[in-house]
Amino acid sequence: MKYTEEHEWLRIEGDLVVVGITDHASAQLGDVVFVELPETGTIVAKDEEIVVIESVKAASDILSPLDGEIVEVNEALVATPSMVNDDPLGEAWFFKLKAADLGQMDDYLSEAGYKKLID
Repeated sequence: MKYTEEHEWLRIEGDLVVVGITDHASAQLGDVVFVELPETGTIVAKDEEIVVIESVKAASDILSPLDGEIVEVNEALVATPSMVNDDPLGEAWFFKLKAADLGQMDDYLSEAGYKKLID
């Protein structure tokens, strides 16, 4: 897994990249009450706002960590946004992306680097 400084995680599954937010981000947001996901087939650019997430504390945008195409979204989050608080590193992934250039992941943090960032 790789991590962004904006508290997203990226995991490669086959030829796709799965994207979600970290435990730290989930804890900072508080109880998540709303998630708006992109449409499948959407072409995105790195750092483009792509997901809206709202909690009892704040609203936040999730940025696309890579250039590519959204090929799947986690519709369960729309129906049950609290999944983000319950399992942010597992079942509460946001979207799957067919990356245009996996080399863009080289810019992101390892788990050790991310832990150092949040400490």
